[in-house]
Formats: sequence, structure tokens, C-alpha cells
Amino acid sequence: MTKEIQEAKDVKGLRPRSVVYATQIDEEFGEALAGYYKAVWKERENGLTMKQKHLLVFTIACSKLNIESALKILEKLKKFEATSQEIKDAIMIAAWTGGIQHFTDFSPKILKEMERLGF
Repeated sequence: MTKEIQEAKDVKGLRPRSVVYATQIDEEFGEALAGYYKAVWKERENGLTMKQKHLLVFTIACSKLNIESALKILEKLKKFEATSQEIKDAIMIAAWTGGIQHFTDFSPKILKEMERLGF
């Protein structure tokens, strides 16, 4: 296991599946993906905390209906001491961005067409 891949494993606690698959395709590809993974999840001064990053990823997973991923991220959020209210806020944002926003985007056109058709 290369240094990049080991460091990605250290960040996540296990080797990310994407890195495993990429390494099976090509060792350099696996290393590159591991480096990308490390860069995304690196803690930086004045940057997002790990809890905030996981809250963001949780929100996105919920908004994309990726339930399996959201459930796994909940475990990480527990580890990073997210509060129940933080998770509820993330769920509400997911509903807003994943559902209500779509409704807002398509409803004017649908309502106009319904009126034109006499519904």
C-alpha cells in the first residue's frame, strides 16, 4: 500500500472503496484518487471542521435520496458529536434543496400549462 493510499485510509478509518477499485484498475490511478480524497477531507486552519464536512455530505446524500450513504454518515456524525438539532437542520436543508427547490423550479410552468389546458 502506497503512502497516499495509507493516508486516505487513516483519514476514513478504512480504505475508501473508490480507492480500492481505482487501484485494481491502475496503481497510479489509485494513488491519485487517494490524494484527492485526502485533499477533500484534510482539516485546514479556518476551514470547515470534520463535523461540518460530514453534515454537508449528509445533507447532500439526503437530498439525492442516497439513504445508504446517509445512514453511514450518521455514524460519523455521532463520532464527531453532532447534535440532534444539527442533523434535523441538515434534513430540512436537504428537503429544501432536493425537493422544495425542484417544486419551485417546475411549478410555474406546470401551473401555466394547466391553465392553458383548462384544468
